[in-house]
Amino acid sequence: MSRPSVNRSGEMEIFAKAVELGGFSAAARHYRMTPSAVSKLVLRLEERLGVRLVNRSTRKLQLTPEGHAFYERTVRILADIDEAERSASAGESPVGRVRLNVNASFGTHVLMPLVPEFRAHFPAVSLDIVMTDAVVDLMEARADVAIRAGPLKSSTLIARKLGATRMMIVAAPSYIERYGMPSSLEELKGHERLGFCYARAVDGWPLRTDGETVVLPASGAVQVSDGEGLRQLALAGAGLARLAEFTVREDVSARRLVPVLEDLNPGDLEEVHAVYLGQGGALPARVRAVLDFLARHARITPGQDAGRRRTSPIPAPA
Repeated sequence: MSRPSVNRSGEMEIFAKAVELGGFSAAARHYRMTPSAVSKLVLRLEERLGVRLVNRSTRKLQLTPEGHAFYERTVRILADIDEAERSASAGESPVGRVRLNVNASFGTHVLMPLVPEFRAHFPAVSLDIVMTDAVVDLMEARADVAIRAGPLKSSTLIARKLGATRMMIVAAPSYIERYGMPSSLEELKGHERLGFCYARAVDGWPLRTDGETVVLPASGAVQVSDGEGLRQLALAGAGLARLAEFTVREDVSARRLVPVLEDLNPGDLEEVHAVYLGQGGALPARVRAVLDFLARHARITPGQDAGRRRTSPIPAPA
């Protein structure tokens, strides 16, 4: 058998770096090569594959559809090679860096408190944590795992359910003292209803009244980009907010927030999933360690008081 004359992984690594850095010159500087050498390498790659990967009619590197598909596969292959080398040197113990993209509420109330315990169990696994409620492309963000709340869109991602949470309307005692506790849907319409500044699966507040579910828009003067920001606004007395129960359970228990119109709560649940890219059955040990740990420890379930209805405010602490 003849020896391979092409360093395929090396070509793929340089091609991927050119895409990530936005051009051949940047990749050349990174690898201490000349821009012409990088350009020729990509040209040889195109000739061997028989497809054009990059449009050269613009100053900025622009991928063709075939180039984009090849880049996505390249990133996965390089990650598998990296994982194989790490596994070979470290046995079966998870080792390496895991990039997580999580919504702010999950990150604040679930993930961050678990980090010390995870690190104690897996000291060779490092975590990069980005908190945002925006839905990101895992490939573009170079994320291994993303945490998403609500209905999942059909995609090539694999999802692992971490739990489900009841939604509830809450307000600070200071807001209730100033504007009163709404006792009906009509009264609720006159209150400041804080919300999100991006479209959601249910873009409003579902409420059950007269045997029907109606959706009341969150049309307050202040809209925010993430659930934790919304919680902070509610705590400050800026208005009413509809939030996941697991994020406000301690606030309600400590009387920093009070439930509002629980008799109209439809009891809908918002599911929370960890999603990740399929790896052809070969999920890296470091990623599997994170997923298994979250599945065991991220207890996101409706509270024991989910069936109780309150319409009167909880007194503020003395």
